[in-house]
Formats: sequence, structure tokens, C-alpha cells
Amino acid sequence: MMGQARHVDWGDRETAVPAFLTCALMPFTYSITAGVAAGVVSHLAIRAGTGRWREPGAVMWVLGAVFLVYFALAPIKEWLGVH
Repeated sequence: MMGQARHVDWGDRETAVPAFLTCALMPFTYSITAGVAAGVVSHLAIRAGTGRWREPGAVMWVLGAVFLVYFALAPIKEWLGVH
């Protein structure tokens, strides 16, 4: 995976931040899902923040919503006391 990281335009922060989060979080969280989810959510947040929210497309926004639910489930379960 890291061999492909040389092809990322690290000077472009809109591309580099999601790529870095994806590559860094996979080994640190021991979860491919967490890494990909962080990359997708950060990509969508950056696109929305720069006013280019239409570029990702509807499927990407649905995927981002699913990943936000994925991240929110653990805190919600803890808050409700559900195990």
C-alpha cells in the first residue's frame, strides 16, 4: 500500500489529508474500515468546506453518511448504556 503513496500529490492538501488519514489510521486502529471511513469523511468535509460539494456525487455522500453512522454508533451505545 505504501508503494502507491508516492503517486499522491502531497502538495495538494485536498488530496493529501484524506490519503494520509486513510494510510495512517489503518495500522493504528487495526481496522481497514476505520481508515477508509476517515478518508471518505474527510474528503467529503473538505469538498463541502471549499464549496465543491457537488463533485463527489450522490453515492459518495451516501457512503459518507453510512461511515458517520459507523463512527457514531459506539458513543451512542455508551451514552444509552447498551452493550
